[in-house]
Amino acid sequence: MTGFADDRYDKMAYRRTGRSGLKLPEISLGLWQNFGDEKPLANSRAILRRAFDLGVTHFDLANNYGKPYGSAETNFGRILREDFHGLRDELVISTKAGWDMWPGPYGDLGSRKYLTASLDQSLRRMGLEYVDIFYSHRPDPDTPLDETMGALDRAVRQGKALYVGISSYTAEQTREAVRILRDLGTPLLIHQPAYSMLNRWIEPDLIDVLGDEGVGCISFSPLAQGLLTGRYLEGIPEGSRATQWYSLSADRVTEELRAKLRALNDLAAKRGQTLAQMAVAWVLRDPRMTSALIGASSVAQLEENLAARRNLDFADDELAAIEALLAS
Repeated sequence: MTGFADDRYDKMAYRRTGRSGLKLPEISLGLWQNFGDEKPLANSRAILRRAFDLGVTHFDLANNYGKPYGSAETNFGRILREDFHGLRDELVISTKAGWDMWPGPYGDLGSRKYLTASLDQSLRRMGLEYVDIFYSHRPDPDTPLDETMGALDRAVRQGKALYVGISSYTAEQTREAVRILRDLGTPLLIHQPAYSMLNRWIEPDLIDVLGDEGVGCISFSPLAQGLLTGRYLEGIPEGSRATQWYSLSADRVTEELRAKLRALNDLAAKRGQTLAQMAVAWVLRDPRMTSALIGASSVAQLEENLAARRNLDFADDELAAIEALLAS
C-alpha cells in the first residue's frame, strides 16, 4: 500500500541535528503509547500514514513501548512492511534501551550485554537491518559510562545503527558521554530529554552543553504528559492519564496549576492557537532544539498538534507573559 501525498515535504520544515548532516522534522512522532496491542492496528496505521503525508519522517520507539512490551515495535514493523514498502530511505527510525524489558539482571539499565541484546531484538521485531538512531534510554548509576557508550559505538560499527543518542542524562553526564564517543570515533548525535513549559530542567546547563558540543536536542513530553493539551483546565476528565495514575499523578493537577493552565490557554487563544499548539511552538522557540516529539491517539489529535507549526514565532511580550505565569 502506498498512495502518499506527493507534496508531503512541502508541509514540514526540517532542522539540522546539531552539527551533523542529519535533518529531522520540526515535529516528530513518538510511539510510546497508542501503538501497542492494546490499541486497534487500524488506528495506528492511520496515524502513521497521515503523519508521513504531513512530512513527519521521524518515528521514535523503544524496546518496551506498547502493551505488552515490544508490541509497538512489532506493530510498527508490520505497518512499515505493508504501507511503507520501498520508503525506508525516506524515514528516520529510532529505538532505545535502558528501562526494564525482561526479567533478571540482564534486561535493564546500561550494560553492554543488555543494550546489545535489546537492539538485536528490536531489529527483529521491526524487521529492519538497522535503525537510524539507537539511544541509551537513561543513565545507569552502576555501569561505567565507558561501557554504555562503548555498546552504542559497537552498534554503529556493526552496522545496526547509523547514529547514537542518549536520553535523560544530566549536563555533566552528557559532556562526558560526548568525550567518550568522540574518542571512539562515533560522535553523539542527539539527546532526548523531557522538556516543556512545566518541566524546564534542561535550561540551567544541559541545553548549553548540547549547543556547545554540537549535539542535537529532541524534547519528549512537550505537552507535559497531557497537562498542556487543555484537557485539565477545569478538572480531571474521566479516562485521562491522571485518573489511571499512568505517567501523570492526579495529585499534581491542583487548582493552582489549573489556574496557570487557564491563563496559558487564554494566551494561546490570542495567538490563534490551542494550548497544545502553543506548548509545542514554545519548545521549538530555541534554535538549539532540533525537534519536538509528540504522541497521538487519533488522526485528529495528530493534525491539531502538527498545526502548531503555523505560528512558531513569539513576540517578546508573549514570552514575558508566559514567564510571568510560570513563575507565579
